[in-house]
Amino acid sequence: MDARVNYFADPVAGKALKHLMSAGRALKESSLPAVTQELVALRVSQINGCAVCIDMHTKDATATGESVVRLHLVAAWREATVFTEAERAALEVAEQATRVADGAGGVSDAVWARAAAHYDEEQLVALAVLVSFMNTANRLNIIARQPAGDYEPGQFH
Repeated sequence: MDARVNYFADPVAGKALKHLMSAGRALKESSLPAVTQELVALRVSQINGCAVCIDMHTKDATATGESVVRLHLVAAWREATVFTEAERAALEVAEQATRVADGAGGVSDAVWARAAAHYDEEQLVALAVLVSFMNTANRLNIIARQPAGDYEPGQFH
């Protein structure tokens, strides 16, 4: 299976995506815990059905020592006992911010307050940018029908 388009081959799209990828790398340098970043990236990608991003973030998380059990339970995090309260708060923000079209009106004040109880302002900003970044990356990959399965950990970082 081949992707419909190669964004990087187009001079304008390629330049834009290089900047977008730089933004993704900058997020890795934030104080938002790396484990939380991978869990959030995985959950957003699951919601959006982005196979290539699910592949990437599952493998990156595993390479950094994340357990297979926790990765398998991300899709059902509300019923799983393996996530911290801080991780649960981040996953809840990620879900509400990703499902804005479902009529919920975005991230509720209550959900934001739960996240703010665990993360400082810098981390909350990083969380918001990460969720937005992942939604953008997911949509670009879905539009292109980017195939999944060949990603090697650290390939794009």
